[in-house]
Amino acid sequence: MFLGFRGCLLSLFSLVFLNGFSNPVKLNRGQNPIVSFIDAIENLPIFVPTNQTDTARQKPDLYFECQLAEIGRNSPIDFDYNPHVRRYIEIFTIERREQISKMIGLANYYFPLFDDVFSKYQLPLELKYLAVVESALNPLAISPTGAVGLWQFKINTSKMFNLQVNNFVDERMDPLKSTEAAAQYLQYLYRTFNDWSLALAAYNVGPGPIRNAIERANGERNFWKLYPLLPESAQNYVPAFIAAAYVMNNYHEHGITPAPVALAQNQTDTVWVNKPLDLNLMAKAIDIDINIIRFLNPTYRYDYIPEGSSPQVLRLPADKTGLFIRKSKELYLNTSKPKILPALAADSTLTRKVYTVKNGDSLHKLAMQFGCTLQDIYRWNPGLDSTITAGQNIVIWVNPKNL
Repeated sequence: MFLGFRGCLLSLFSLVFLNGFSNPVKLNRGQNPIVSFIDAIENLPIFVPTNQTDTARQKPDLYFECQLAEIGRNSPIDFDYNPHVRRYIEIFTIERREQISKMIGLANYYFPLFDDVFSKYQLPLELKYLAVVESALNPLAISPTGAVGLWQFKINTSKMFNLQVNNFVDERMDPLKSTEAAAQYLQYLYRTFNDWSLALAAYNVGPGPIRNAIERANGERNFWKLYPLLPESAQNYVPAFIAAAYVMNNYHEHGITPAPVALAQNQTDTVWVNKPLDLNLMAKAIDIDINIIRFLNPTYRYDYIPEGSSPQVLRLPADKTGLFIRKSKELYLNTSKPKILPALAADSTLTRKVYTVKNGDSLHKLAMQFGCTLQDIYRWNPGLDSTITAGQNIVIWVNPKNL
């Protein structure tokens, strides 16, 4: 149970005055998928550089409990505090400060969209913090198990929500459509368990393991009492969600400065594309970095918009839409369908590179660095484990221009 917020403040004053700040918990630096996704946003080329304060500001336990009590005061979700939650708060605010700075910038871009969708489905707005845990707010995130996008849908799950996935389009990466799907799935999971902590855990591992834990515990439905019976990923997931909610609301208390993205949502606009379009050609024609186009339009794979049964949506910087419309006819005429997908073969435009893994590398980071996908790396390196170590050699096929 949380203390009342006023009680928290009085107790916090006494604790700090009498005892000072508590010592930090030692962090587990093992291969944690949540931490791996945080690291993977390092190379998203959309951030305005900022200077971060070097010193992490540590806080006592009661401070965290009070801040989480305030977040949960008007939410149906329980924001409990315990050592599991603190572990993730310290990972976010001490070990991954630079990455959290970028996630806050991405949050300013995506959270208004998430709020609109969750309001539409009458869901708690705090569910937006789930995307921080799922993908570190990276729309291009791909997990080792094949889950994709902001909300990390696998192929089978995406079919339940009519998300289109083919050679050229992957709507699991569409920010709006995938958020709608996530809202529908979370709504279903809450109806199933009637408890938000269990619904969140089920979002991570599926309803089956949660039902099994409840059955083994003779009907117990409290997440923390079920904790020892849950899969390890679910044990980590809910504490990480609570910690993400804390950090996104209190980052300034830890000396973290947001890294703004190059474009805000209100600086972009959409146009209809009614014929196949080569996004690389378009980016050159209207003088935009192709990486910005990829960020704004993560749905389109291989930088190509195919012809569809209805016009496709293309998001551009608002000041470039007029130029695109004027040049669109020429761009359509010069577009041809890609004949060989980079993920399936190495053609004459790609060069084989043997990359030696460095400290701090992850497969997500390498995929972003070399402009390929996680699936590409696995195809090029049969038998490759998701855990890589410094000194290990990995084959990458890259465009010579990117070398």
